[in-house]
Formats: sequence, C-alpha cells, structure tokens
Amino acid sequence: MPVDDVVVTAAIRRQEERLARDPSSLAFAQLADLYRKAGRSADAIATCRAGLQRYPHYTTARLILAKTLLAENDPAAALAEIETILQVSPKDVQCHRLAAEAHRRLGRLDAAVRSLEAAVALDPGDRESRALLSLLRADTGGGETAGVARLLADDTFVTVAFGTVCLEQGLADEAAVVFTRMLRQDPGNTEARERLEMALRARSRRKG
Repeated sequence: MPVDDVVVTAAIRRQEERLARDPSSLAFAQLADLYRKAGRSADAIATCRAGLQRYPHYTTARLILAKTLLAENDPAAALAEIETILQVSPKDVQCHRLAAEAHRRLGRLDAAVRSLEAAVALDPGDRESRALLSLLRADTGGGETAGVARLLADDTFVTVAFGTVCLEQGLADEAAVVFTRMLRQDPGNTEARERLEMALRARSRRKG
C-alpha cells in the first residue's frame, strides 16, 4: 500500500474512533473529507448528511458534500448544497467556482459564466477563473484561442469533428471554444457537453 494510502487509512481510523467516542462531535466533517480523499464517496456522502441533520449550518461539511457529489457526477445535487452555502456566505469564492462547474456540467453556460464573474469580482487575481470565463464565453478574439479565431468566425467549423481534432492535437482551449459554441447553439447537446468536459480536463492536466 502506498505511503499516502497508509496515512489516510490511519487518519480515517483515528477520526472514526473519535466520532465513536463522541457521536455529536464536529469531527464528522473531517472524517467525511478523508473518506472523499480515499475514494469512499458513498461513506463521505452518508457521513456528511448524517452530520448535517444535527448541524445544518455547518458550511464546511456542506462544502465537502458538494465536492463529493460533483466527483460522483451529480452536479444538480451538488449545486443545491452550494446554493445553500451561498445564501449565508455570498462572498465564498470557492463556492462560486464550484457553482460554475456544476452549472457547466448541467449545460447551463450562462449561469456558469455568472458564477465565474462573481468569483473574479471577489478575487481579481484568480487567473484560472478568468481563463475559464473567456472559454465559456467562446471568446475567439485573442489570447490562447486566437489561432482558431478566423475558423470560428462562422459556424462552419463549429462541429464535433473539428473540436475532436483540436482535442487530439492537444489544443484543449480551442476544443473548449468549439464545444462551448455548440452548446450555446444547442444547450441539450449531450455529446458537446461531454466533449467540453474532456477538453477542460485535458486543459487542467496540461496546466498542472
């Protein structure tokens, strides 16, 4: 077992023992986060929900729940948790970023743009949110996507085939613009939505 796994497993055991000694402890949130990091999503979700029944205003636990639900490809449920947090903490930048991701994965690009705009307004130094904002606006006027600006001046190349070629060539930003444009034309286009997520994951790996 890798060292990191051993450390996480030991930490989980300690938190489980702590919670067993004091079931009313706020340690449930730490335990849930450890479950999430260990890939035990079902345990993380169950632990968060049980704890939130006792402490419904514990935003840390609600945020962990939202992250886990997103990881489990349930953006609608995640968004419900995020919006609950934002009702009491409207300046929570991380929640605005997560809301943008949830909206995007639901195909709601305009709502995702508004969430990113809020994140950037609260944190002007957030370069990643600024870059994503440009991509989701399908801005081809400059920056990293300028190379395809002329091709995307009309809809001739706004196709799955062209976006996929861009993606295969390592042009993740350009592919993201193509698929974003497709979704703006047809918000129900499941394939474009899935390919947009692929492009953004590829972009994240490249920048990581």
